[in-house]
Amino acid sequence: MANDRSKAGRTRTIKASEFKAKCLKLIDEVAENGDEIVITKNGRPISRLIPYRNKPKVPFGRHRDKIRILGDIIEPIDVEWEAEANPDRVFNS
Repeated sequence: MANDRSKAGRTRTIKASEFKAKCLKLIDEVAENGDEIVITKNGRPISRLIPYRNKPKVPFGRHRDKIRILGDIIEPIDVEWEAEANPDRVFNS
């Protein structure tokens, strides 16, 4: 078995015949440790066994642990807009 590293965990590659013989054990291993298994037939990848992950029902709060707010997002910034600098200016369109 060849082992590679991926973002989600380890990725193992096994032959379809080996997967057939150890299917239930491999399913339990993937569910337990989050590894991914690529199943090959004649040396070509044909399928991938990955752990099931529940997706949030609504997108609200989906990235709450990934986004950070730096500073005040309510108050206006201290930048003078061109329209405020010269309110009598006429823009040509």
